[in-house]
Amino acid sequence: MTISMYTASIPVFVRMFGNLIHILEKAIAYAHDRKIDPAVLVNYRLHPDMLPLSRQVQIATDIAKGCAARLAGVEPTRYEDNEATLEELRQRVRKTIDLLEGFSAAQIDGTEDREIHLTVGGQALSFRGLPYLLNFALPNVYFHITTTYAILRHCGVDLGKADYLGRP
Repeated sequence: MTISMYTASIPVFVRMFGNLIHILEKAIAYAHDRKIDPAVLVNYRLHPDMLPLSRQVQIATDIAKGCAARLAGVEPTRYEDNEATLEELRQRVRKTIDLLEGFSAAQIDGTEDREIHLTVGGQALSFRGLPYLLNFALPNVYFHITTTYAILRHCGVDLGKADYLGRP
């Protein structure tokens, strides 16, 4: 049995971002119920040298939409990265899901050996499609969603493993 590049990417990203929307909705409710300024959560970091929650969400969505576009051989869609509220971050994730769902299997399948070039932090990176997906894009998306979860959990939002994994 084989697994397609599409199956290993788009549905995985969409599922994780659906879970992230749920997590952000719980954070919105938490801030509202406890009368916490949501900006505190948006700007919170686990450590001074880490990026705040807003950047964690922005990077996760940038990696996923960039991955889909690069595998499909199209220019990645750019967002302004100006979200300042939990609701704006939730909307960004929803917009990313909509964008990802616009890619077809025909665009993504067969891209295992496509040459992928990008610059991250001023460093030029080159990959083949499959290693790019498995060793760069997926781990980065999981990392930044996990860090978002950890920030919110640390701040007291009632989150558990089922919120992160979602329902089967």
